[in-house]
Amino acid sequence: MVAMLSAFGNVPAEKAFCFGHGNTSRQRNLNTGIIEAGYAADFVLLDKAQHAPGKTMLESVQLGNLPGVGMTVIDGEITSGRSRNTPPADRLPEHVK
Repeated sequence: MVAMLSAFGNVPAEKAFCFGHGNTSRQRNLNTGIIEAGYAADFVLLDKAQHAPGKTMLESVQLGNLPGVGMTVIDGEITSGRSRNTPPADRLPEHVK
C-alpha cells in the first residue's frame, strides 16, 4: 500500500510510510509504530530491493517498488533475517554484539 500510494498518489515515500505507522499509532493510541522510549520495540530494517530502480529505498518505493526486508526485531530480539517472501534487500543489517 505504501508503494502504491507513493507511486500513484504522488506522495513522497517517507510520508507514505508515516501514514501507515506513526500517524496511525498516535491517532489510535497504540503502543507501536514509533521509535521512542515507552513504545514496543518492534521494527523492520528495510533497504532498497536488489536490482530495483532508484538510488535509495525511498526513491525506489516512490517508483512503485517494494522495499527489501533485511531483518525484523520484536521485543528487542532479532526474530528473522532476510525475508524470503519479499525481494531481497540490497544491503543486509548485521548483528554486532
